[in-house]
Amino acid sequence: MTTRLLLTQQASSLTSGRTGGELGTRPPRGPNNTGSEVGWNSAPRTSGNSREEVGLSASALKIMVADDHELMRRGVRSLLEAEAGWKVVGEASNGQELLKKAQEAKPDVVVLDIGMPMLNGLEASRRLKKLLPDVKILILSMHDSEQMARAVLEAGARGYVTKADTSRDLVLGVEALCRNKTFFTSRVDQLVLESFLQEGLAEKVVSPLTSRQREIVQLLAEGKTSKEVASLLTVSVKTVETHRANIMKRLKCHSISDLVVYAIRNDIIHL
Repeated sequence: MTTRLLLTQQASSLTSGRTGGELGTRPPRGPNNTGSEVGWNSAPRTSGNSREEVGLSASALKIMVADDHELMRRGVRSLLEAEAGWKVVGEASNGQELLKKAQEAKPDVVVLDIGMPMLNGLEASRRLKKLLPDVKILILSMHDSEQMARAVLEAGARGYVTKADTSRDLVLGVEALCRNKTFFTSRVDQLVLESFLQEGLAEKVVSPLTSRQREIVQLLAEGKTSKEVASLLTVSVKTVETHRANIMKRLKCHSISDLVVYAIRNDIIHL
């Protein structure tokens, strides 16, 4: 199955509902059919819930959506705006565009893809939390794993939903974040997540690279030239070359191929 076909099917499932119901309709919550919200006694969600009951203010909830695939953005937007009082105030197709638009729109919640070009979802999350400390972040991913769950938490996001579960879990996840809870898709082990939250980030492995260096690694690994990177980051080519030399030395990489391998292994780019 091609990536385009898969995305088309995912977008279709978002706008139609996975069980064939109306837009935004989800099956009842249960141990086998929904994600896990840490720190909340997960009672079934009913259509009569008021905004106060789900922890939202009376004003419209402002949401931004970021994904490099237009079909996916369209499906996510339709699902979110089917909820009363929720408004998507902007869209972005890459991490850098997201940061720029988020500074202007100041959303309450950001839903973003983990594998965006130019600045991936994890790095974008780190920067968003610095720019907008109160923003709630939910990450969408094609994959699920304990390692990815930890990376999402370390980046400052508190929601993680696989794209396959978006039509079922996305709205529940946003509601959980608005209650200051953490929501993870059901495929991520609940015990692993709770253990990690209790431990905190004490055992977190510190990246050998700075935020700017990780951004440059991503752009180089995506095939950008030093000149193109300089233009995107509004710096000189010499500055990029200096960063590149320091990065290669620090990581003990001897070629761009080595850098690409490092970027893949450390979730900087996603295939």
